[in-house]
Order: sequence, then C-alpha cells, then structure tokens
Amino acid sequence: MTHRIVVMGVTGAGKSTVGTLIAERLGIGFRDADEFHPPANIAKMSSEQPLTDADRWPWLDAIGAHLAAHRDRGCVVTCSALKRAYRDRLRAAAPGLRFIHLHGDMALVAARQAARQGHFMPASLVASQFATLEPPADEPDVIALDVAATPEALAEAAIAALQETAR
Repeated sequence: MTHRIVVMGVTGAGKSTVGTLIAERLGIGFRDADEFHPPANIAKMSSEQPLTDADRWPWLDAIGAHLAAHRDRGCVVTCSALKRAYRDRLRAAAPGLRFIHLHGDMALVAARQAARQGHFMPASLVASQFATLEPPADEPDVIALDVAATPEALAEAAIAALQETAR
C-alpha cells in the first residue's frame, strides 16, 4: 500500500526526526514542511511572531500540492497542522491522507525546542503553538503518539498502526 503521511504536532515535538525514520522504513520520500514556507513566514517566526491563518494558507496549499503529486509513490511530510481547518485543507488536496499526531507535555516539548540549534523557530513560540492546537481526538485518520517515547519507538508504533488500519 502507498502511504501519504503527515507527521503533525507543535514545534519541538520531533516531527522531522520521526518523519524521517518513518519514510526510511517505508522506503518513501520525506519532506519537511519548513521547506515550503515562504521567506516572509520564516522572517516572521524568527522575530518571535506567530503566523496567522492568512500566513499559513499558501504554505498549506504548497504542502497539499506536494502530497497530491505523490499519490502513486507515497511520501511523508511534516506539518504542524495545528487546526482542524488546516488538516481538512490537506485532506482536500490529498484524499486518503493519514496523520501521525505527536503530542506531549508542554515542558518537555519546550525543553527540546530550546535545545535545537540553528532553527528559526524560537522556543518562545511553543506556548502559542499549544494555544493554537486543536487536538484531533475525534478524527479517524489520525494516529496519536506521546512524544515521551524514543523517536525509534514512535516510528515503529506509527508504522504498526498504519499497517493495522490498512487491513
């Protein structure tokens, strides 16, 4: 089965690390959502300003187009996808999409974000991401995993859940 997967969650949750591991193990491509941000979004976040919905729509559309283009060969993309409307926009672009929601304690995530080197997103925006997050608890195409586990364990759990739901 060909998988199109979005690894979602707040900044610092481990999306890129876990997404890379999932893509490697499934033998499909990987892209980080940060690659789709226009320079204006990166400048805004770098100056500790949260993005607005208007800032995010073109970014989400670019991610959706990438997912749609990989319908036959599959791919893993990271994306915060914090609101249901964002996830629905991605679903509209790429029907059959699956989400892996990496969630966890804000203190743990903030510590991880603060330890990141060379990333444009400051740890000061972690709280705004948690405030924006609309947890996908009632969405059937979402697999929720707690980030307290190791990245390897998270990738294995994600793949096992994907395989289970594909049956």
